[in-house]
Amino acid sequence: MKIAAAVGAVGGAARGVSAALAGGQAGAAIGALAGPVGITIGAASGAILGGLVGGVGGCALGAQLGDKLARHVLSNNLCLACGNRFNLPV
Repeated sequence: MKIAAAVGAVGGAARGVSAALAGGQAGAAIGALAGPVGITIGAASGAILGGLVGGVGGCALGAQLGDKLARHVLSNNLCLACGNRFNLPV
């Protein structure tokens, strides 16, 4: 689960970079109403928020994928009575 969460976070951060560029452009467009300082602040805040949202979303999705993988694909469950390892039914 930790590995899938880490992979998801990296993928989400990569997606976040793309979203950050778009967010920076949107922030700059909105900040243009306040002049040059607004453009700079809007672009920076849009880029930061886009990166954070992408990273968090990717990590959450990766953790869910890792949990499903561990429960249903890998033999991760142990019977305490007989010691048999098994998967949960899908």
